[in-house]
Amino acid sequence: MADQGGQDGTVQSVDRALRILALLSTSDSLGVSEISRELDVHRSTAFRLLATLEAHDYVEQESHRGTYRLAFGVLRLSQQVASRTDLAKEAQATCDAATAEVNETSNVAILTQGIAVNVTQTTGNRFVSVSQQYVGQQSPLHATSTGKVLLAHDPAELRTVLAGELTSFTANTITDADALVAQLDAVRERGWSSAVQEWELEMNAVAVPVRDLSGRVVAALAVTAPSFRMPESEFPAFADVLVRHAQRLSARLGATR
Repeated sequence: MADQGGQDGTVQSVDRALRILALLSTSDSLGVSEISRELDVHRSTAFRLLATLEAHDYVEQESHRGTYRLAFGVLRLSQQVASRTDLAKEAQATCDAATAEVNETSNVAILTQGIAVNVTQTTGNRFVSVSQQYVGQQSPLHATSTGKVLLAHDPAELRTVLAGELTSFTANTITDADALVAQLDAVRERGWSSAVQEWELEMNAVAVPVRDLSGRVVAALAVTAPSFRMPESEFPAFADVLVRHAQRLSARLGATR
């Protein structure tokens, strides 16, 4: 029988399971009867929910007491959140240093639900600068330098993007799948990506990958500037600067290469 959803669109069993985790987060341990009372459900329902959470290592039973407590599966989830928090903290210092060197706007973005999201940025003090970037800004993967770095190192996400339509934002946006694949191949080979007025006219950008302890690309560090100050001929020079700063950021995240 399918799970009934709530009036707000929630799935009842998921809602109850999450409430159990919330209850256990504020207590050393709880018994089935206590949890069933808190949820206002039958004891058997509480037991089934706990059994499911236990199977996924989110709760564990204390054999000597018959009560339940949070398990290491929750810790693994929290470590993922912590790693992103660490990334944002370390990335701000990196952006500050990169912008201090080139006096242009820099940012670090991560891949979230099919888009590139800025987690931090630093703006240069030029009279004409990038004014539309901000922390939390979402940008398309195929039309931005950070998005291309993230896409080039995530085969599953690339398949998803190629299966859909490549939206055009300017006359320079890549909307042909084969052309995008070829450019991403070049990104992996040379170690940096670029966007030539592809998301916004008169603005160019260059980005490089940031890696974690496992060597996985977890973010992209970019510099964005008006096209007259960052012509294509200067892309390699900007990339060299970014690579140095990205390597330091990667090292602080535990990467060894």
